[in-house]
Amino acid sequence: MPLGTIHERRRIDCVCRKHQRRSISDEKKMLPYATISDAESAMGRSLSFLETFWFRYSARMPDYLLYYHNILFLFLIFTLAPLPLALLELRGAKFLNKYKIQPKSRVTLSSVVECYKAVLKVFVFVIGPLQLSSYQTIKFVGIRTGLPLPSVWEILSQLLVYFLIEDYGNYWIHRFMHCKWGYETIHHVHHEFTAPIGFAAPYAHWAEVLFLGIPSFVGPALVPGHMITFWLWIAFRQIEAIETHSGYDFPQIPTKFIPFYGGAEYHDYHHYVGGQSQSNFASVFTYCDYIYGTDKGYRYQKEHMAKVREHWRLEEQQKLEINGKDNKKSK
Repeated sequence: MPLGTIHERRRIDCVCRKHQRRSISDEKKMLPYATISDAESAMGRSLSFLETFWFRYSARMPDYLLYYHNILFLFLIFTLAPLPLALLELRGAKFLNKYKIQPKSRVTLSSVVECYKAVLKVFVFVIGPLQLSSYQTIKFVGIRTGLPLPSVWEILSQLLVYFLIEDYGNYWIHRFMHCKWGYETIHHVHHEFTAPIGFAAPYAHWAEVLFLGIPSFVGPALVPGHMITFWLWIAFRQIEAIETHSGYDFPQIPTKFIPFYGGAEYHDYHHYVGGQSQSNFASVFTYCDYIYGTDKGYRYQKEHMAKVREHWRLEEQQKLEINGKDNKKSK
């Protein structure tokens, strides 16, 4: 082979290797811009404050590290979100009593600690590895990490889609879990808390964590958005689960204004009935239970308790009136 041909082939191989290394680097690199000026030139406008912050935070960070933020977010939410309410109840805060759904149940320190230890075990051996192994799937479906950042409208509309899709899928998986095999084999673990607490939201058999985690990824796969939207979706979904398992029904919380939102009282009934429950399977909204008729027990119970409370109120009012008349006669 002529010497010139050998040198030419070596030169081509060298260029190919450099191109390959550059491609790999570009794939791992968060943003394809060296400076903010380059980003503004490519976008044809100035970066917003949030986009500038995002650039400085993520420009040199590989995409997989950004995705793995979810592990930290989940750990902090599991640990911190249920903590204030649990501490207040453990300290015997009396002002909470009127909001407690099952007033006769009481949280103990040992139950909180054991629940958290079990959740942490599932987190380390199931949720963490699942997050670590799902990065390629997230990249495949098209979750983007670059500029521009999504608008508020885009984030809200996509979050709504994610919640609706997850809620529908969760309804059927949860309903299946209440068949004889599903409950006795898997779902009974979650129902060990007949009066749920915030820390018990992710308290479940490892298989249930995997099965119920599937609908959470369907929405982002069908309607992929920005990584920030995906972070918010994971965070809001877990906070919502903690709120519905809190055991308290606060009238002032913002979720009261969301149409068809179930909330703590709605899901608490499902735990109260226990393994025989064939009602209130939905995780977030109530429309599936209404459409498929699996909220009849809850509605009957709610109507019955409303009548009982009204009866108690009338009796108390009559007692006050009688006492008032007796006091007037004695004078």
